[in-house]
Amino acid sequence: MNKSNSIFDLAVQGVQQLIPYAPGKPIGELERELGVQEIVKLASNENPLGTGSKVLSAIQNALADLARYPDGNGYALKQVLSRKSGVSSNQITLGNGSNEILELVARTFLTPELEVIFSQHAFAVYPLVTQAVGATARVVPALNYGHDLNAMLAMVNENTRLVFIANPNNPTGTLLTSAALASFLDSLPETVICVLDEAYFEFVKEQDRAHSVCWLAKHPNLIVTRTFSKAYGLAGLRVGYSLSSIEIADLLNRVRQPFNNNMLALVAAEAALSDKDFLAATINTNNQGMQQLTDTFLELGLQWIPSAGNFVSVDLKQPAMPIYEALLSKGVIVRPIANYEMPEFLRISIGTEKENLFFINALREILTNV
Repeated sequence: MNKSNSIFDLAVQGVQQLIPYAPGKPIGELERELGVQEIVKLASNENPLGTGSKVLSAIQNALADLARYPDGNGYALKQVLSRKSGVSSNQITLGNGSNEILELVARTFLTPELEVIFSQHAFAVYPLVTQAVGATARVVPALNYGHDLNAMLAMVNENTRLVFIANPNNPTGTLLTSAALASFLDSLPETVICVLDEAYFEFVKEQDRAHSVCWLAKHPNLIVTRTFSKAYGLAGLRVGYSLSSIEIADLLNRVRQPFNNNMLALVAAEAALSDKDFLAATINTNNQGMQQLTDTFLELGLQWIPSAGNFVSVDLKQPAMPIYEALLSKGVIVRPIANYEMPEFLRISIGTEKENLFFINALREILTNV
């Protein structure tokens, strides 16, 4: 046994078997690889409008204090989130993106003897955090590319400790109704923690949103996670949070690192919540862009999964990787999702009208020559 193998064997088994999460290709990487200058990135569900002016001003004003540690409890941001959500500040846990919240939940509640339930085609981080702590993943076959809640309930047993539900789901964009989720929670044993991942909550039409925060009082085993990375344009600063019972928040905060959110992230998130105009412009851009892309798919005879997020997955009816690579050569970065068992699909983030058109023209040309 060589030295590198011996070190590898010292790692816990779950970590040894992990395949790291693969993010969307960065613009700089494509520039280096292909020498492409004009690039449109529609791969990572980022905000195409960038970051709001109120956030940029707040960051500028905070720069003088960079030598100081941030508030380890995120007091000011929690106060704003408390007023906005209607829950007490001691029901809030702040994360380095909502991804960290998912990891904190796994570290807090899972052991190798326990099981986690999530859906086929659901967010890739769920199996990652499950495997990292050595727990067993139970994957439920998808129903129309979304969550089959009845089948998920049927899989619950005495070893089940966590259920992950993404609503809307990434990468499919499918949305569960508020009534279906409420019924699911009513049927879920109190010994099973339900994580309702609402990273794309702001993009859901108001009449279609789940009443998730209202359920916290009735269901102490519910955790709702959200993020500032998408609609609020703060992906580069990594700010997420969860809303839960006081007891769960207390447990998560015991595991959470005290300075997991940097100072600029905290002030940026607080400012973002006050910028209603930027959020409205983001939602409007997303709605128009979604229509622009789906109209094109219809014209091209392509099917897509109706999406409630800021992205849409399109079925190419052929292996998607060659199309993905051809798009790269034209300066368009999208997301292949073969790792989600969807090898014929590409996930397209909604961009500005100009960015969407750049992608549309490239796709049309590629499909014409296939």
